[in-house]
Amino acid sequence: MGNIPTQPPVRISRRWLSGTVAEIRLGRRLTEEDLLEFCAENPELRVELDKNGKLIIMPPVDIDGGINEGKAFGYLFAWWLTHERGAAFSPTTGFKLPDGAVRSADAAWVSPEKIAALSPKERKKFAPLVPDFVIEIRSKSDRIGKLKRKMTDTWLANGVRLAWLIDPKTKNAYVYRLGQLVEECKGFERSLSGESVCPGFELNLRKMV
Repeated sequence: MGNIPTQPPVRISRRWLSGTVAEIRLGRRLTEEDLLEFCAENPELRVELDKNGKLIIMPPVDIDGGINEGKAFGYLFAWWLTHERGAAFSPTTGFKLPDGAVRSADAAWVSPEKIAALSPKERKKFAPLVPDFVIEIRSKSDRIGKLKRKMTDTWLANGVRLAWLIDPKTKNAYVYRLGQLVEECKGFERSLSGESVCPGFELNLRKMV
């Protein structure tokens, strides 16, 4: 018997995206292996999967967006270096959530108990973890409404305890706490606190301008 032809890997051209976020509803739900292969074939893109199996494709962020994402993770990692509890995750980490979504945050922290429960096999795939704390930074290509829905319908719905949405464009920040109403912080003349989730962690919003 001859070789059975297989489907060629799918590659996405950056020019198709025009600097915007693209959402694609697929004919079938991608497996974790499918998604890993797609990401490997399109390394220049940021790719996520929502709970309904819709593929979310994001082009690289612009200069200011990259700087702000770097600051958010950098400040969280500096806090982790002091306390060395749990793990701080960079924006490239994919979290496999209980609702079936695979999503990323611009910075995330996971408690030591959840890290200790991971098996060696689980460490080689998308992280089967719900972060305890996440930070999302709005970039030029992000629509604020969709980011707010991500905070409530993805992060809080899956059990994230504390989440910050920071919008440098309008200089507003939003604090999400599990089981509570969202707190809107107008202006960047203040700091955000990690509260009881990440005690001792503070982010001066003036640094995000």
